[in-house]
Formats: sequence, structure tokens, C-alpha cells
Amino acid sequence: MYLPTPQDLRERRNALGLTQSELAERAGVSQPLIARIEGGDVDPRLSTLRHIVEALDEAAGDVVRGRDLMHEAVVSVAPSDRVHDAVERMQEAGYSQLPVIADGVPVGSISEGDVVHAGGDIGDDPVRAVMSESFPTVSPDATLEEISSLLDHYTAVIVTEDGDTVGIITQADVAAQIS
Repeated sequence: MYLPTPQDLRERRNALGLTQSELAERAGVSQPLIARIEGGDVDPRLSTLRHIVEALDEAAGDVVRGRDLMHEAVVSVAPSDRVHDAVERMQEAGYSQLPVIADGVPVGSISEGDVVHAGGDIGDDPVRAVMSESFPTVSPDATLEEISSLLDHYTAVIVTEDGDTVGIITQADVAAQIS
């Protein structure tokens, strides 16, 4: 893990044309703290350093956020929808899984694998009978790094704002951003 030196921070701030006050405001810290860090007088907490580096990255246009990656049109099903309808919707959309959303809130997910493992004649059963856990949720302000970390363990992430689903991000969306 690379940690910038006080000189690195000062040089990067100057290269971006930011004053200490502007950087402090963007990072949510005080200007005197920025001055003391750049002067080498203070060893900041890792969380403080992270806020400063993220503020510099954002000023440079290097930060990709959830709102930049997400698809606003979320293809989903309700827990009360029939399994047959969920499978049909997956096939029409070309997806192997869908979020299950009730009143704008993610409550689970359903995949082709869930349907296969349930077996039998389940086409008329409600989705809630075969659904799996919900995809994790992030805010539109979540960084690419935070989203990628979740996508190491899940195939999709739901973007929520004020409790409502506003988008979805899949592993393919992040891969497209990187390439």
C-alpha cells in the first residue's frame, strides 16, 4: 500500500492548483491540519490521510463513483411474482440473475441457479420461495475501489439513495470501466 509523503501531498496539491484551504474543505479537515501534515509536523491518522488523498483524486478527476457506473434502469422482480415470470424476464433481458425488489427496497435476488436447485414444478410459486440473499447496497457516492471490493464476493451491487433503489452495478460494468 502506497502512502504519500508530506512532500508528495504538497506537490500534488500545488500541481492541481489547490490552496491548503480548498483541499481542507474538500477533505473535511481544517486548513491548519493540512499545513501541519505538509510541513511534516503531524503524522495523520490513516482515515484522515485517506480523506485527503480522495479529495486530491477527485480534484484530478481520478475518482469513479457508483453514479458513474450504475445502470438506472434496474430489471427486477417482486417477491410475489411467479418464478416462471422471473425466468422469462431474465431470458428477455439476457441476464442470469435479477434483484428482487419490494417497494423500491432490495429484499433478495433470484438466479437461474436458484431455480435449477429448487427443482420440481415451481413455475407458479412466488419468487420469495426460491430467492437468495439480496445483493449488497452502496450509495451513489461509493468509490470504484469500494464497489470492486464487494464485487469480489458478489456478482452485482445495488445502488440505493434514501432507501430506494436507484441503480445496479455488475462485474461487467466495472470490467468495462477498467478496460
